[in-house]
Amino acid sequence: MNIGDTVAAIATAPGVGAVSLIRVSGPEAIQISAKALRCKGGLESQPERYAVLAKVINADGNVVDEVLGTLFKGPRSFTGEDVVELACHGGVLVTRRVLERLLECGARSADPGEFSQRAFENGKLDLTQAEAIMDLISAQTDMALRAAHEQLQGRLGDQSEALREKLLGVVAHVEAYIDFPEEDIDPDTGAAMLKRVDEVQDGIKKMLSTAEQGRILREGVRTVICGEPNVGKSSLLNSLLGYERAIVSDIEGTTRDTVEEVLNVKGIPVRLIDTAGVRESSDKIEQQGIVRSEKQIELADLILEVVDGSKAGQRLLTEDQIQGRHHILIINKSDLGQDDIWQGSGGVRVSCRDEGGIDSLADAISDELLLSESAWGGHAMAINARHQDCLKKATESLVNAREALELQTGVEFASIDLREALDSIGEIAGRVDTEEILGEIFGNFCIGK
Repeated sequence: MNIGDTVAAIATAPGVGAVSLIRVSGPEAIQISAKALRCKGGLESQPERYAVLAKVINADGNVVDEVLGTLFKGPRSFTGEDVVELACHGGVLVTRRVLERLLECGARSADPGEFSQRAFENGKLDLTQAEAIMDLISAQTDMALRAAHEQLQGRLGDQSEALREKLLGVVAHVEAYIDFPEEDIDPDTGAAMLKRVDEVQDGIKKMLSTAEQGRILREGVRTVICGEPNVGKSSLLNSLLGYERAIVSDIEGTTRDTVEEVLNVKGIPVRLIDTAGVRESSDKIEQQGIVRSEKQIELADLILEVVDGSKAGQRLLTEDQIQGRHHILIINKSDLGQDDIWQGSGGVRVSCRDEGGIDSLADAISDELLLSESAWGGHAMAINARHQDCLKKATESLVNAREALELQTGVEFASIDLREALDSIGEIAGRVDTEEILGEIFGNFCIGK
């Protein structure tokens, strides 16, 4: 990315709609847009943040489209640069022609994510807020939407920055003791220093505890529907979704590949995966489907094991296979009566034919996964895999630093580990700056007074 370029791109999803939005950002955004547009008084004379009616004119002087243009002068814009946003008619061809005209006038086609990256580079967003933009766009439930919105407001960045600020004081104190011994600075390697390191570790531990919640909010609970052929797995998928998603028939082996959809259960996305019935088969294609089914069962966060309650049969999974895992037994076809073999077997009784017990199953899924507002009250702090990696690195460095401080094996070693921890925490929001440590030293210890 060249920050000196002026870039343009279509900011709305591809396809036909009433309106499409094209964004132009960079030092020449207004001048380039003015070459392509004709409006009363000229685009450059228009007030900020007021929409103006304009016509996009091509190189031959013909009208491409009639648009509404809005100016945002830096730094009061999303990217922190001069920005022009054009609301044009939402046809695929007309939108493409407007963009092509802007590129002819001097703009460069924006790279994926470049507007958000420019916002970060210009201090309009930290990295957690930039990531939250995609979380907001891809949110599939209200809880995921709230989590993304609160991260976009800077909640996660503020939390990591608070830990970083606390650790910054520790690093500054230790490095001041090393670099300026003549100033008679207390090394502070006793209980007070260890307490501050422990406080940072406790804060990291709390953030790490939300990693699984973050994964589920972003990716959903990986829920596999499994069982023998013709027990009603695909019918169950359709009943839970409320529409016919999977093909249902009495022929064994109808489902030969996995079918995946997302269900909203009390604000949590549950990724339902319908699998091929597991049985002995000589059909090579069905065999591949069965292998995939077994793989999906291994990777599942939650297993919905379906049996035909109207017939004498056996479970697909053994107790050893489900030991310690989230698992719900579903006894299907309750409308046909229940065979004595399933008496006292627990599980949830359902009938996919008349929708009986489906609401009870949704409640059972919620209870099994503890999907409640009280259990998920920390959704504002739901970290992602990158944050988790940074925090784990910081934890390792702090453990080493604490050991060096506690055993008094040398503050120099502790200093290296503390700085590594500081950098790892700073990576979460994209804030890593050596000059801040120097500012802390000179500000708090009055060196060279």
